[in-house]
Amino acid sequence: MKKGEMAAGLVESVTFPNHGVMTVAGVPVHVKGVIPGQHIRARITKRRSTSCKAAFPEVTERSPLETEPVQCAVFGACGGCFYQRVPYAEQLNIKAAMVEKLLRPYLNPGIFEGITGSPVETGYRNKMEYSFGDAVKGGPMTLGLHKKQSKYDVLDLDDCILTDDDFDRVRCFTRDYFTAAGLSFYHKITHTGYLRYLVVRKGIRTGRLLIMLVTSSQAKPDLQPWVDGLLALDLAAEIDGVIHTVTDSFADAVKDEGSRVLYGRDYYEERLFDLTFRVTGFSFFQTNTLGAEVLYGKVIEYLGDCENKRVFDLYSGTGTIAQIVAASAAEVTGVEIVEEAVEAAKRNAAENGLTNCTFLAGDVLQVVDGLTEKPDLIILDPPREGIHPKALPKIIDFGVDRIVYVSCKPTSLAKDLAAFTEAGYEVTRACCVDMFPYTVHVETVCLMTRTK
Repeated sequence: MKKGEMAAGLVESVTFPNHGVMTVAGVPVHVKGVIPGQHIRARITKRRSTSCKAAFPEVTERSPLETEPVQCAVFGACGGCFYQRVPYAEQLNIKAAMVEKLLRPYLNPGIFEGITGSPVETGYRNKMEYSFGDAVKGGPMTLGLHKKQSKYDVLDLDDCILTDDDFDRVRCFTRDYFTAAGLSFYHKITHTGYLRYLVVRKGIRTGRLLIMLVTSSQAKPDLQPWVDGLLALDLAAEIDGVIHTVTDSFADAVKDEGSRVLYGRDYYEERLFDLTFRVTGFSFFQTNTLGAEVLYGKVIEYLGDCENKRVFDLYSGTGTIAQIVAASAAEVTGVEIVEEAVEAAKRNAAENGLTNCTFLAGDVLQVVDGLTEKPDLIILDPPREGIHPKALPKIIDFGVDRIVYVSCKPTSLAKDLAAFTEAGYEVTRACCVDMFPYTVHVETVCLMTRTK
């Protein structure tokens, strides 16, 4: 096989996240984005002495696992709901097997406790960031998600199974209103145009909506008719706030370079574990509210007895886990690099009547140097890339007996576990919690116990 040639075969196994292996003429061929049991054709992109890499798989025969009907018109093109044809129980089995295989070098037999599914399989997302654009160059304006493997094409999502009807009503009205108003979307190549993103957030427990329109500064239309139209929609939830945010950043990301409230307030409230949390347009909050309670329940279970103990919650975000743990701990200190998240954590803790929480703004790499009091327990919930290599030894040097590590990217977790096990920690419990049904993503929780 040479680079550029097509290879065909059976996907024999997969590793996280959906990196499959098929054997062609005795040579292992690795290809991303496949399901065990599929027959595929893929183009060779790299030839090595003992293996090959391939890309852009075309399914010629479905896997026996693919038995469900497709529920979305853009399935395959969107790429979000990768497992839409796979029954949910099988999705869980695939994810658990991939994570267990990845972590096996660090787990004794019987340590891995499997996977817990989401309490809801569809309509679970409490936040969506939609992009304005077009599906084909020069076509009508769309408002949705990027087409798979494309930086520019944006697909409408008229029947997305990950959100409820309120999201779609807000999105469709916004698209149609601005199309009729003749306002253009922001073009990433020329950096011209007005409309950039629509962010919709919903309190699943409280039934409140927060809507944020993100634009450039290249036009100044009257947005009040759009707001009035939103308020007139037949929605299940009540709109708490409508916000207009302006950004002229070249980055393809929602950034706040100035916001104003067009209606109501700039946050909504959500409830977890009998605690109330303010969520703003830019707050980090788990996208599956009911799943978050399952995930945080596992963290509390793995953490064990916290009474009279000092707990460090490193990479604490808006302090959700810290405040849940604070109910039983003597003292909790959260560290988070995003200042807005730290301020939100402080405000939420005060409103929940928690006086034993302290939240510090800064990079864990630097902040831990100034923490003079030693913790009894540590919670780690780092970003996708994992813990900074220079921060790892500082965390290990605290010498606590128990560390609970929450990871949204198991490959990063495996990398960090290597350092912890070398330093004398042993993984004594591990499991997965599925927060993202139908997608390739999964959360993993590990309890590490100091053995030497």
